[in-house]
Amino acid sequence: MSDLEKDPAEVVGTGACDGPALEMLEAREVVLGRTTKVRRLLPNKNRRMVGAWCFVDHYGPDDLTRRVDPYDVPGDRGMHVPPHPHTSLQTVSWLFEGEIEHRDSVGSHALVRPGELNIMTAGNGIAHSEVSTPDAPPRLHGAQLWVALPDSVRTTTPPAFDAYADLPELELDGAHVTVMVGTVAGVTSPAPAYTPLVGADVTIEPGRTISLPLTPSDEYAVLVVDGSLTVGDLNPGFGEMAYLGSGRDAIELVAADNGARLLLLGGEPFEEELVMWWNFIGRTHEEIVAARNAWQAAIATGDPRFPMVPGYDGDPLPAPPLPATTLRPRPRAR
Repeated sequence: MSDLEKDPAEVVGTGACDGPALEMLEAREVVLGRTTKVRRLLPNKNRRMVGAWCFVDHYGPDDLTRRVDPYDVPGDRGMHVPPHPHTSLQTVSWLFEGEIEHRDSVGSHALVRPGELNIMTAGNGIAHSEVSTPDAPPRLHGAQLWVALPDSVRTTTPPAFDAYADLPELELDGAHVTVMVGTVAGVTSPAPAYTPLVGADVTIEPGRTISLPLTPSDEYAVLVVDGSLTVGDLNPGFGEMAYLGSGRDAIELVAADNGARLLLLGGEPFEEELVMWWNFIGRTHEEIVAARNAWQAAIATGDPRFPMVPGYDGDPLPAPPLPATTLRPRPRAR
């Protein structure tokens, strides 16, 4: 998914997490295009990364048959994100309801469906589009996440797209876990990861308490996507994220009477300084400028760094103007 904000903020992350924590990360609402609203959990004003996870949007459930104004027609709802670029990251697409069509500049064409992982590795440059299909189910609910690639691979790893329809699962006492990325309780996803990373979809039965195994050297957060739960003295509900810090070998989660579904996100604290602006991740102001110039050139006359997306019917998304100031590092967390 593209960051479609007209004036995207610069984000730079540095430093490590600071041990066990319990901290709510407040979402902010961002409008993508004309009709899609998302709750942006990362980057957050207080904490910009969890492990290598550097961008988390949670959207829906949206009724795709609902008219927004008298001039709208059913079928125009949903996600309509034109081709746009990415650098030095992986996009992770995860749906709870609905369907999205993915196309990219390496020639991939796939339908993103609930329970199926789609992960795109940008390397030095890739472009893709995401569109709700005309015959998509009537509700759309999902999460789009970005993972920062480490400096050792971020420009040398070839752009790629991987899809996994059959992910490993495990049963805990009172919960069901689908391992999207990394390893949970000895169960490992086949998805590519370039730093120690964890992503899992966890459903807890109503009123049950579970002990979710963690790796003490990693930091974690939980994003509630259905129901509500209690973790320590926090009570995150729908669309809310609780940051757990590091230094734990397990965390106790208590589902409310209506149960809870959550995304567990975690990984080794990402120590490298990074600059994130619009859809680009780099290490310096000059890198971001070069990526933007290459994308604008690709739109105008073509550029080998960002080939166009085959099969997409429409124009690509131009980059917004760069800020007047130099993009400079800021702390990973306040």
